[in-house]
Amino acid sequence: MCLAAGVFAGCGGSSSSDKSNTVAGNANADAVQVIQSWADELRSGDISAASDRFSIPTVVQNGTAPLTLTTRQAIEVFNQSLPCGARLTAATDAGRYTVATFVLTERPGPGRCGSGVGDAAKTAFVIHNGHIVEWRRVVDSEPTGPTSTAPVI
Repeated sequence: MCLAAGVFAGCGGSSSSDKSNTVAGNANADAVQVIQSWADELRSGDISAASDRFSIPTVVQNGTAPLTLTTRQAIEVFNQSLPCGARLTAATDAGRYTVATFVLTERPGPGRCGSGVGDAAKTAFVIHNGHIVEWRRVVDSEPTGPTSTAPVI
């Protein structure tokens, strides 16, 4: 199984509680906003905006040992390497993590989600001060989506 995860409200915009009402689960509304925004930006191909959702440094783990990314460029490369987009469907609290469930989609950019489109994927996030501090793939079973050396969401 593959994974993924995104942030925000302003004057006249939707509040964090409005945004979380569309996503099942018991997760913190502010964390849901970050995860939702990241996923929406990635799915639309806006790698720069999606990357701005991450803190520096940040820890990612997508079928590898944990990797600490210490530059904006490294975070952009990580996001660019994800061949699938994702639509957030649920988010639950799990200790310090917010576990997000997504449905995988195609997205603009390199890579193809291919047969992974429509599959469910999960990612465990740590959100701090409105930014993703940790992004860790959660695997419930053997992968059913595309096989690649690149990270998959």
